[in-house]
Amino acid sequence: MQDLTASIVIYKTPASILAKTIQSFLEAAPNSTLYLIDNSPYDNLRYLAEHPNVVYLFNNKNVGFGSGHNQAIVKILNTSRYHLVLNPDVYFDKKVISSLYQYMEAHPSVGHVMPKVLYPDGRIQYLCKLLPTPKTFLIRRFLNFLNTTLDKENFHYQFQFTNYNELMDVPFLSGCFMFLRVNALKEVGLFDERFFLYTEDVDLSRRMHIRFRTVYNPIVSIYHYHARSSYKDFWLTLRVIQSAIRYFNKWGWVNDPERKRINDLILHKYST
Repeated sequence: MQDLTASIVIYKTPASILAKTIQSFLEAAPNSTLYLIDNSPYDNLRYLAEHPNVVYLFNNKNVGFGSGHNQAIVKILNTSRYHLVLNPDVYFDKKVISSLYQYMEAHPSVGHVMPKVLYPDGRIQYLCKLLPTPKTFLIRRFLNFLNTTLDKENFHYQFQFTNYNELMDVPFLSGCFMFLRVNALKEVGLFDERFFLYTEDVDLSRRMHIRFRTVYNPIVSIYHYHARSSYKDFWLTLRVIQSAIRYFNKWGWVNDPERKRINDLILHKYST
C-alpha cells in the first residue's frame, strides 16, 4: 500500500513547463508513483518519464481530462491511500505534499483538499467557488466584457468576500490540484467521463462535498500558470459549452434545490 500516487494528463504540453511539474512532485514525494497520461498525437514527451517512479501511458488520441486521470486512478484504488490530480502547469516546493498529507491524516472527514494557488508573480488565483448556476456560466463565459456585472458575479462565486488566508469548506475546488482520499473516491465515484473537458472537476468536487468535507487549506501554496486556453481557442470554447450543457442536464438548470441549499449555507457561513 502506497501513501500517495499522482497523475498528470498532458496534451501537447510544453516540455519545459511539464518538466517543472514532474520535478516538483518527485522532490516532494520521492517514494510515490506518478502516472503521466499522454493524450497527444505523438509520444514526443515520453523522455520526461525516465525516472523509475514515473509511469508513462500513451493514448495516441485525446481521451479527455477526466478519462485520462481515471486510467491512473483505477490502477491505484486498492493500493494507494491518497491520490493527487495535478495539472501539467503547476509547481511547488517540497513541503506542500507533506503538509497536506499530514492534514488529511488528522482530518478523516475530509475527502478533498486544495492549497492556496498563486500565479507565478504571486497574485492570488480565486479558485474557491460556489456551485455554478447557468447565469454564472453565461456571465463568465460570454458576458465577461461587462466588467461591473462580471465583478459582481465573481465577488460571491469566487469567494472574493474572504481574504483567502483562512481554512474554508468549499463545494467547488479547482481541478488543477486535487488532493483526494482514495476511500472517498471509492464511495463517490471517479471522474464522470461524459465530460470530455471542463466541468469534470466541479462535478467530482460536488459529489465529494455531499459526502465528505472539501477543504481549501492555505497552510501551503502552489504556483499555477493558468493560461485559460479555452478563452482563446474556438474548439475549446465549444468543448466548454458541451460540458456545461451536460453538467446542467445532470444536476439541474434552474431547478437545482441541492445547489441552492449548499451555496446558501456556504455564503451564510463565510460572508456574515
